[in-house]
Amino acid sequence: MNKVYRRTALLLLMMIVLLAGFPVMTAYGADSQRQKTVVLGTSAEFAPYEFHKTIDGKDQIVGFDIDIAREIAKDMGVKLVIEDMSFDALLPALQSGRVDLVISGMTPTDERKQSIDFSNNYYQSKQVVMVRSEDKELYRTIDNLKGDKIGAQKGSIQEEIAQSIPGIVITSLDRIPDLVLQLQTKRVNAVILEDTVAIGYLQDRTVTLADAVPDDAPVQAAIGIRKGNKELLAQVNSTIARLKSENRIAEMVKQASQLSVEKQQAPSNIFTTFWEYRSYYALGLSYTLLLSALGVLFGFIIGLLISLLRMSGIRSITWLGTTYVEILRGTPMLVQLMIIHYGLALTLGINFTPLQSGIITLSLNSSAYLAEIFRAGIQGVDRGQMEAARSLGMGRGLAMRHIILPQAFKTVLPAIGNEFITIIKESSIISVIGMADIMYQAGIVKNITYKGLSPFIIAAAIYFVLTFLLSKLLGVWERRLGASDHR
Repeated sequence: MNKVYRRTALLLLMMIVLLAGFPVMTAYGADSQRQKTVVLGTSAEFAPYEFHKTIDGKDQIVGFDIDIAREIAKDMGVKLVIEDMSFDALLPALQSGRVDLVISGMTPTDERKQSIDFSNNYYQSKQVVMVRSEDKELYRTIDNLKGDKIGAQKGSIQEEIAQSIPGIVITSLDRIPDLVLQLQTKRVNAVILEDTVAIGYLQDRTVTLADAVPDDAPVQAAIGIRKGNKELLAQVNSTIARLKSENRIAEMVKQASQLSVEKQQAPSNIFTTFWEYRSYYALGLSYTLLLSALGVLFGFIIGLLISLLRMSGIRSITWLGTTYVEILRGTPMLVQLMIIHYGLALTLGINFTPLQSGIITLSLNSSAYLAEIFRAGIQGVDRGQMEAARSLGMGRGLAMRHIILPQAFKTVLPAIGNEFITIIKESSIISVIGMADIMYQAGIVKNITYKGLSPFIIAAAIYFVLTFLLSKLLGVWERRLGASDHR
């Protein structure tokens, strides 16, 4: 193996060692810090259980579930840390140890009890059917729902109820506001949800409750805890028993319900919406830029190394590089994100933060495409360039660094620019694990304002400005690099 490839292999080996050791150090640091905190997993779009609310100009997660969690943390003498994520991500987060407990109006079903432990029940509710006001007379009984289009929250007890109705077409989404929007836009004709949650939406006169009742039996809500954590389970049950004896939970429900129905004055147009919630989008923009910048940086480095390894001429190394590229290009980024964020935690006990998982996923996914771009650029340089450099006494490594790579880089710059733009847009996927990027913040604004379209138009405009500016900057850079070609 010549010097350049030996050095490349050594650099790659050092990077692998560092990346392997970093999660361990990160996990150790997180574990030591957790001794003074309790991490709560919730899906904060389930008013009045938990929901976002702007209070004193700041976005806060409130609700009676959150009040109960604060009492638990108070009794334990620790600080409460809230992790907001989609409802169907709560169980994987709990099983992987990413959160310590889950409070999200969750029903302790037999299926869920196989995966996690549950506290004693702390609240009881019933299921209702929400329909458009104009269609109320069409749904007198549950039989009227047969063969119809119904919405339900993904992974919830409402989804199981919907599946038991013959002949229906189910639309399962992560968030309740999205389901209500589906109902209002006539994509579904009914939504099954809890009566406590439905109260917050009944102020909008376009929707109402049908006479049909899907389940007469009351539904219990309990707190999810990782299996085997007997100490935390006992502490949670103790707090629940105290709150019940003091009649505090009923008071919390009443206060949270009143807070949830107190709608803020909705902005009159999209411009006032952006200006009023500019701090949300500014925070999301900062995280998106950080994700994209680090994803681009590490993707560039790893992609260049992989491309050199693929051209090493050593069959085993070439095979490894090819396998790396094909696997990452042949699987969806969302699947890669789930494996890195939850899979590593479940199998190896490596817990990355949402930011770390996002950076790693973007870097690895991008590096596979950049590796092929670099390989095409390097192979596109005339072989005579290397031979001429060697004839002048330059080593292969020096020739590659000063002769081949600069020419290859100039050739593939437009393709690299397109990949960087793609990274900025694809970073929105990271919002599904609770990363507070632009898309995540747009969802929060939608939940606060009850506007289904304008928050996402604003997010689209921000993405467009970012990608447009980047494309113009890359164009200027490309023209400067190409200036010497016309001399």
